[in-house]
Amino acid sequence: MYRSSNLAARVFERQIRTPAPGTSVHYARRLYENLVPSYTLYEVECPDHSFRKFTDDGQYLISFSRNHQELIVYRTRWLSYSCKDEDCDNHDLPPDAKRFESFFTQLYCVPLASCNELICKDFFLYMENNQFGLFATSTAQIHDAPAVGGAVQGVPSIEKITFHLLRLEDGVILDEKVFCNDFVNLTHNMGVFLYDDLLAIVSLRYQTIHILQIRDSGHLVDVRAIGAFCREDDELFLNSSSQGTSLSDKSKQQPGNHSENNQGQPTPENRFLSGIKQRLLSFIFRGIWNEERDDTLRVQSLKKKFYFHFQDYVDLIMWKVQFLDRHHLLIKFGSVDGGLQVSRNADHHPAFFAVYNMETTEIVSFYQNSADNLYVLFEQFCDHFHATSRDSMYMNFISSHSNNIHALEQLRIIKDKASSSSQFVKKMLSSLPFSCQSQSPSPYFDQSLFRFDDKLISATDRHRQSTDHPIKFILRRHPYSLKFKIKPGPEGGSMDGRAKKISSFLFHPFLPLALSVQQTLFLQPSVVNIHFRR
Repeated sequence: MYRSSNLAARVFERQIRTPAPGTSVHYARRLYENLVPSYTLYEVECPDHSFRKFTDDGQYLISFSRNHQELIVYRTRWLSYSCKDEDCDNHDLPPDAKRFESFFTQLYCVPLASCNELICKDFFLYMENNQFGLFATSTAQIHDAPAVGGAVQGVPSIEKITFHLLRLEDGVILDEKVFCNDFVNLTHNMGVFLYDDLLAIVSLRYQTIHILQIRDSGHLVDVRAIGAFCREDDELFLNSSSQGTSLSDKSKQQPGNHSENNQGQPTPENRFLSGIKQRLLSFIFRGIWNEERDDTLRVQSLKKKFYFHFQDYVDLIMWKVQFLDRHHLLIKFGSVDGGLQVSRNADHHPAFFAVYNMETTEIVSFYQNSADNLYVLFEQFCDHFHATSRDSMYMNFISSHSNNIHALEQLRIIKDKASSSSQFVKKMLSSLPFSCQSQSPSPYFDQSLFRFDDKLISATDRHRQSTDHPIKFILRRHPYSLKFKIKPGPEGGSMDGRAKKISSFLFHPFLPLALSVQQTLFLQPSVVNIHFRR
């Protein structure tokens, strides 16, 4: 059905027409077909900061100083200026209106990092109901750190990682959580996941999932640690058993006959497997056991499928974790080498997915990264993997191939072009578990409203190779016209065509406002453009 291109007519139509049940939000979002960021201010004079993102409720713009020591938070405000002429739309904006301060007001600047720490500029999580922000600072990585105290060999070490919980309203630091001589993958929030008031932090070096609760008072409270132990009393039980064994062994020793090893202390030769690994191995064993009814076939099947690959299962480490709900975690297992790679070839490493119930401490299901049945779930119920907090209103309308026919068509085109079905499944499932708050809820990325080149721009929060050509946003419905363009960098293009440039795009979650930031790899000042509706 043809829609009017007049904004006032669309508003009037929305008032008098009742949408179908369950479609009111989608119907209201169609207004953005007429409300687009159609005007661009190029090379805006602004502070030389590293702009991170808008918060999901649009209240704040998060940025960091260039030396990665300070947090600077802005409040979004709309451009306002006066014009005496009748036809103001055809006049150029006054000079004062072209400044960064015309769109954003700085609220405060807070020093976060100490002298030997740096702010992790790719990490930020937002708790919308309390307007809390979670930031991280860390010291430099030590790549050849020795594996001591149960650490995994080959995983780097960071002397100090500090998570800071701030109240964004006034910049007050409410609480901190420190990890020493550990490694958490903070790139694009990969090692941390926030769901409602629960926070999961993955220690790659010590293979532990730390579950914390963020209280309304602003305190980070330890809930449980999943890794070496699964239940709260596992460590107490093992320690009491170890002490009993030690006393028994001492009573059997003859006077003058001293053992070289202290039997009460675990050694690499007699150390137990971790609790989570015990759960995983028992689930695999029971699954293979129940496949056969005949005892002879069971033994053969266990030899072939379990014992032959036993050491491979033991060597698996936890890469990444996400919440599916308040009780279930989706855990990705793989090799040490694959866990530290975030390249395009990460899907070439063998990987497995497990669903873990935190309350019962049981593995619910287990899949290889080439499993067709897991891909079917991923294709049909992708939104269930995008676990969003209950209070996050805008994040519930991000386009995916399970809720948008156009995204599903794109996925099937890629599937038809794939030379190998197994490699296609591995490539698609390599994105699991999803990184927390890694997508923009902006309606301009709604694929039922606009069509754009997802190789140049998308809702996913990533830096992309910059282009001198504008990125076009075209209507999905009649008249299929070009509605607006986003062009990063200078208006006339870059003078140095040899320099490699990358761009990032920060879209406001509901206003027709976006920032495009183009930067080179040589730490030159960024080129910031502001795209808005005039």
